[in-house]
Amino acid sequence: MIAHGFVRLIKQHYRDMEISRVLTRRPLTSLADFPLADALTNSLDELIDNSDLIVECSGDVFHGTSVIERAFEAGLPVVTVNAELQVTTGSYLAGRGFITEAEGDQPGSLAALREEALQMGFQPLVYGNMKGYLNHDPSLEDMTYWAQRQGISVDQTTSFTDGTKVQIEQVIIGNGLGATITRQGMEGLASTSLDDSASLLAMMAERAGQPIVDYVIPSGYPAGGVFLVGRHDENQARAIEYFKLGRGPFYTLLRPFHLCSLEVGKTVRRVLAGGGVLLNNSTEPTLGVGAIAKRAMKAGELIERGIGGFQFRGEAIKLAQHPDHVPIGLLRKTALKRAVEPGQLITFDDVDILPSRALDIVMAQRKRLIEGTPAAWQTPPSAMGMLALGG
Repeated sequence: MIAHGFVRLIKQHYRDMEISRVLTRRPLTSLADFPLADALTNSLDELIDNSDLIVECSGDVFHGTSVIERAFEAGLPVVTVNAELQVTTGSYLAGRGFITEAEGDQPGSLAALREEALQMGFQPLVYGNMKGYLNHDPSLEDMTYWAQRQGISVDQTTSFTDGTKVQIEQVIIGNGLGATITRQGMEGLASTSLDDSASLLAMMAERAGQPIVDYVIPSGYPAGGVFLVGRHDENQARAIEYFKLGRGPFYTLLRPFHLCSLEVGKTVRRVLAGGGVLLNNSTEPTLGVGAIAKRAMKAGELIERGIGGFQFRGEAIKLAQHPDHVPIGLLRKTALKRAVEPGQLITFDDVDILPSRALDIVMAQRKRLIEGTPAAWQTPPSAMGMLALGG
C-alpha cells in the first residue's frame, strides 16, 4: 500500500523527480497492476545502479537491513517508512550512512511537529501518539475480517491492534529525540479530553526530569493524529492564551492527521535539498521493543513471526534494565528453547534464533550495551534526482 501510494504521488505531483526502479521480491508477472510496472526489478544491483536516493518501505527488518547496507556501500542516502527496522538495526545503520524515517507515519509526523514547536519557542515535554483501538490478544478470525475490510495484511492489522506498532513508533521517537518512558509499555491513558491527558503526561515528564513518549486512547474525539505537549516562556502566556491554546503552563500542539505515503515526498525533497535527518533511532539508543508472550508456550514451539503474530506482542523497555531482551523484530521463523508464561519478556535464553545480518548487528549492539563501550560507528555523511523504492 505504501509503495503504490508513493509511486502515484511522485508520478502525479513531483515533476522534478523520477522513480527509476522499484525493487520487489515477487515475480514481476504477478504485479501487472502496479502503477509503474516498467520500473519493477528483482535485482538489487539494478536498483542501486539507477538511483540517487532509496526509499525503503518493505516493513521487513531483515530484507530492509540488507538493502540499506548495499545502498550505503554505494554512498546513497536512504529514507525509510520502516519503524520496525529502525528500532531493531537502525542505530547501527545510523552510524554507517545517511538514514532518516519519513514524515507521514506517526514517528516522522511527530518529528516534524517537534521542529515546528522548537521554532515557535516551545520546550517539548511529551511526544504523544493516538491509538483508536487496543486489544493485546486479538483472534485470528477478527484480524482476518478487519484485514480484508481495510485492504491490508493480517500481520499488519494484528500489530496495529495488539499495540506492537504504537510501541515501536514511540521507541524510535524516544531514541531519536532524547525522550524516555515512565514505565515498561508506557502509560497508554484512556482519554476523554486530550488537554487533560496531555497535562497529566506533562507532569509525569517533569517528574522524570526529561521528555517522555507515550500515547492515549481517545474516546469522544478523533484518534488519527499525533500531539506534542510543552511549556513556553512565562512572558508569552497572555499571547498564547489569546491564540486559543489555553492558560498553560502546559500547551498541547495537535497534528490531527498522518497521511503515510502522501507525505513521504516531503522528506525525500528535504534530503535531496541537503536538509538533514528528520528522525532516526540514533547511534546511542536507550529504549527498545521487547517481545511479550501472549500465552503459555512449550519448548520447541515454532515462531513464524513476532511482529503481527499471535504468540507475542511488543512493549517499550529501557535497554539498561533489560540487556538480554530479544527485540521483537528479530522473532521470525525460530523456535522456543524452553517454556514461557503469559506476560513474560523473552530473552536470548528462551529462543533459538536463526543466523542473519540483523542478528549480528543486534548482538554487537547488545555486547556494547553490556560492556558500556561507546559507539565506534562513523558519523554519517550528508545527503546530496532519481528515486528508487526498496521493497
